[in-house]
Amino acid sequence: MAASSPTSSAAVETPVKGVARNSTLRGVGFLVALAVLALVVLVSIAIGSKNIELTTVWDALFSPGNGEDTRIVRDLRVPRTVVGVVVGVALGVAGGLIQALTRNPLADPGILGVNAGAAFCVALSIGVFGIGSVGGYVWFAFFGALLVTAAIYLIGSAGRGPADPVRLVLAGVALSAVLSGITVAMTLVDSKAFEQMRNWNAGSFVGRDLDVVGPVLPFLGVGLLLALVSARRLNAIALGDDVASALGVPVVGTRVMVLIAVTLLAGGATAIAGPVGFLGLMVPHVARRIVGPDQRWILAYTAVLAPIVLVVADIAGRLVMRPGEIPVGIVAAFVGAPVLIVLMRRRKVSGL
Repeated sequence: MAASSPTSSAAVETPVKGVARNSTLRGVGFLVALAVLALVVLVSIAIGSKNIELTTVWDALFSPGNGEDTRIVRDLRVPRTVVGVVVGVALGVAGGLIQALTRNPLADPGILGVNAGAAFCVALSIGVFGIGSVGGYVWFAFFGALLVTAAIYLIGSAGRGPADPVRLVLAGVALSAVLSGITVAMTLVDSKAFEQMRNWNAGSFVGRDLDVVGPVLPFLGVGLLLALVSARRLNAIALGDDVASALGVPVVGTRVMVLIAVTLLAGGATAIAGPVGFLGLMVPHVARRIVGPDQRWILAYTAVLAPIVLVVADIAGRLVMRPGEIPVGIVAAFVGAPVLIVLMRRRKVSGL
């Protein structure tokens, strides 16, 4: 029997970097994260700017009633908690996908112009068409995200060869800068548009009910399905395009699939809650620190950890300035920035 080469033996014996180095530990950790998410959801429903007894919260959830406290729980806290979970899952998975696609640890969904495209079309809908409700301009935001991402792909694929991550990033940054400048100019000229965009642009769950989330859910579901399909392929692409092609992975097709998934997820989440920064940038780093470089586990953990962070940020925003509140996008930035700085100081974590 031929002896195995030192190189191949070392490759087999080298442990996967990450706190959880085998599937059992990763599975247990995932179940723990799910339990924490369930606990955070319950806390979000029970705690808010107004003190409500836990028995009243329980009755509001499982018994009929029409009192003020019951309406607060059913019509305000439950919908915004659902929104927090949905938006968190979408932004977290989109962030993990875009980092894997570009092999850039500093990438987030906004790098493809999703936020800029959504904000531009929201400003357009308010300033030109006079739409003032969240349910009215959510589709403009979603359409803007889709349109800009398609434009970035066309720009990035112009010239010789297919679109590569570097050209996509450069096209996204350039187009985002142009659209952001136009949006700012529109909001400064029209004070009404500025006032109506302020809460949305800060990232907020206020006024978002299930009627706003429901129509976007099918698009988010398709995005999650595409993410699930592309996860294994992204593991191969991480080894390089040539290696991935040799393994039978359609590199160009996978990139297109990931771009569509990121657009649907990030575009839908941004349309619902507005631009929420740092979440898609920070959480995949935390997941990678726990499970190592396997994109299947990274995306699974990100889908649970991101809504935990976002719902906790929403709870904090409700409590810090009671009876008022701080938009969740601002709280997420305050939480995400220092955590990201700590993570980026660890070279092993920042590498992809």
